[in-house]
Amino acid sequence: MFEIRIHSRGGQGGVTAARLLAMAALHDGKYATACPFYGAERRGAPIVSFVLIDDKPIKVYSQIRQPDMVVVLDESVMDVVDVLHGLRKGGRIFLNSPVNKEFAGFECKNVDLTGIALRENLVVAGSPILNTPVLGALAKMGVITADSAKKAIREMLSDEHNVKAAEAAYKEMSA
Repeated sequence: MFEIRIHSRGGQGGVTAARLLAMAALHDGKYATACPFYGAERRGAPIVSFVLIDDKPIKVYSQIRQPDMVVVLDESVMDVVDVLHGLRKGGRIFLNSPVNKEFAGFECKNVDLTGIALRENLVVAGSPILNTPVLGALAKMGVITADSAKKAIREMLSDEHNVKAAEAAYKEMSA
């Protein structure tokens, strides 16, 4: 089973990103679940979501304590949450950042999702929405296929700018 923990802030689309990622995995012929974890949070508060992907039916629906991958949609969350806590040895990190970062013992990839969302005018209440560009980045990392990412986006969201944002993230992230 491949376990992913997504860290974001309320209003950025982290919960929707988890749902989209699970949908894309289903389109790839996998089994998947998405589970958000938050209380009565407000826009801007740290949020965490979990995605499980497997070749076999998944019989759990819960938080993930030892993820294989951590996705960070807002670097400032790292100031208040230990996003690497429990990340398995040799785990993978995706960071929404225009700057390459290194974390000892982990593979880290990044792309500027915020810049992509702003270019595609994916903004709600002044905040860039990062749920669809992150799917393109995760497709580039081989978590899902690019075709399944676009299919899931089109099923859930009607604005084609969302697909363009995913395609941009896929193209802009280094292999």
